[in-house]
Amino acid sequence: MIKLISWNVNGLRACLQKGFMDYFTREDADFFCLQETKMQPSQVQVPQDKYLEYFNSAEKKGYSGTAVFARREPLSVRFGIGVEQHDHEGRVITLEYPSFYLVTVYTPNAQRELTRLAYRMAWEDDFQAYLHALDAKKPVIVCGDMNVAHKEIDLKNAKANVGNAGFTNEEREKMTRLLSSGFTDTFRHLYPDREGAYSWWSYMFHAREHNAGWRIDYFLCSDRLKDRIADARIDSEILGSDHCPVVLVMDMEL
Repeated sequence: MIKLISWNVNGLRACLQKGFMDYFTREDADFFCLQETKMQPSQVQVPQDKYLEYFNSAEKKGYSGTAVFARREPLSVRFGIGVEQHDHEGRVITLEYPSFYLVTVYTPNAQRELTRLAYRMAWEDDFQAYLHALDAKKPVIVCGDMNVAHKEIDLKNAKANVGNAGFTNEEREKMTRLLSSGFTDTFRHLYPDREGAYSWWSYMFHAREHNAGWRIDYFLCSDRLKDRIADARIDSEILGSDHCPVVLVMDMEL
């Protein structure tokens, strides 16, 4: 079995002051994938000695960024997706292992007034092409904050949010296209009808207290791995960020 955790920490330095290490140590996962680290590697020391650390930081200080903590050394590591316009914000890390690729992603937000929707659409096409190129070589597990609630079941107030960033028809259609092209939403594979399962809540209006959230953090896997999905869960009780961790357990070996 391998256990993987993905968490948008909304600033790793801040999250470290809010119980991050308690969760990190307790869960004892094989992989910890983080998004929105908002830091350079030199700015913080994560107190652990069992993992290799890989950081992909944005050129803009205090913005975006991803990290992976891995128990086992990968065959190769890649930062970004090899497309110039996308590779300045630290959004993707890929680790290669003998039987699969692990990709963590922090998908660009379309922003209020959808000012970045056109860029988001270009990103989606290029990122999906990148995943398909990997998938042609070996199966892929991809995780992270994908900044889209795919179906109405994936957010509390669907009707009121139609057309808002993260719930536009365009963004949802891109997720549909990815899933229909050979990838499985691991949580929905196990729990297709579970309502109230969210991974992000606004800091406004006591949203988390009322569970008025969105499921925008995912573990996807190549379809040929879906029979290996042993468990998928959302640790909504874990605080420290406006997102909570999502967890995947796969019946496979490293």
